[in-house]
Amino acid sequence: MTTGVNPLTLLPERWQPLARRSADLLREHQDAGGGWPASPHFAPYQFSWFRDGSFIADGASAAGLHAEADRFHAWCAGVLDREKPAVAKVLTMLEAGEQPADADYLPARYNLDGTRQLDDWWNFQVDGYGTWLWALERHLGRIAGGDVAPYVDAIETAVRYLVATGTDTCRDWWEENRDRTHVATLAGVSAGLLAAVRIAPLPRELVLRAVEVADACVDLVRTRGTRDGHLVKWLDGEDVDASLLSVAALYDALPLDDPLVTATVAEVEARLVDGGVHRYEADTFYGGGQWPVLASLLAVHHARTGSPDRAAELLDWVTTTADDDRLLPEQVAPLLAPEVLDEWLERWGPPAHPLLWSHGMFLAAATLTG
Repeated sequence: MTTGVNPLTLLPERWQPLARRSADLLREHQDAGGGWPASPHFAPYQFSWFRDGSFIADGASAAGLHAEADRFHAWCAGVLDREKPAVAKVLTMLEAGEQPADADYLPARYNLDGTRQLDDWWNFQVDGYGTWLWALERHLGRIAGGDVAPYVDAIETAVRYLVATGTDTCRDWWEENRDRTHVATLAGVSAGLLAAVRIAPLPRELVLRAVEVADACVDLVRTRGTRDGHLVKWLDGEDVDASLLSVAALYDALPLDDPLVTATVAEVEARLVDGGVHRYEADTFYGGGQWPVLASLLAVHHARTGSPDRAAELLDWVTTTADDDRLLPEQVAPLLAPEVLDEWLERWGPPAHPLLWSHGMFLAAATLTG
């Protein structure tokens, strides 16, 4: 609930400059309509993703930027209200045994005005809609008199969409591997559905179906999303991915003390951590650097599991990645695949800097840890 105390003033002094800069950036770059570009200056990211934006909004809300978080959640609700006919079309096709084209599904990203961007982006990802429901519940719980009423219709649209699509194949957090069902995606879907059931007056039949699908997501994670006692990137796979940290640390799809979670964090630390956190071992995007957003995510896990010193160590590392203007990048060296960096530089120019998700996740982790 709102207390009137600025959460940023409670942080350790060494984190306050970056935290204040992060808050200023989120205010500065939020579109008047409520959407946040993933990165304001990197052309491929000048769109608002449900996933990135929801994580940014969660950090904003945790840092006391309640009006900004309100505007983002209203933007999401407006998009979903406009997309209701598209959702109905997808549901009708699926019920008839027809396979929608990827362009029929809701996209992962939108223009800042809430309209679809018609291009060949890797858009079919469902986790963002679950993450929005998860973040909305958290935000409403932080503010006095948080009212779900303005969001109920959009929540129902999102739930109906996730119930129909949430356990199928789609692209992952990194917009890759279209033919897989991803463990982090399943966790986000489950968390979103259960959040919706808790906060919204949904039809009884939809509540029952939402709980059923949420449970099915977790069952898939436990039965097919593991190998050698730890979670894996996708069902029946072998690889470890840093997005798996979200399963418990953010989404609470599994308990934080579940042996699967403990073993997964150990695998991430052993395979992907070198000061910061890489996405996965075979990553070649811009050479496969370390992502500040993932270091903050790992810090959330350690803060929530009673290891504040390790969480603080990770957040101290995040602060070292900021430039002289205290802007956080998408990723930094060392690289896993430096030989391909030039290919990406020729294709898109320098990588995203700042990445607003980096700033939002830092705020979320710092306010939790500090």
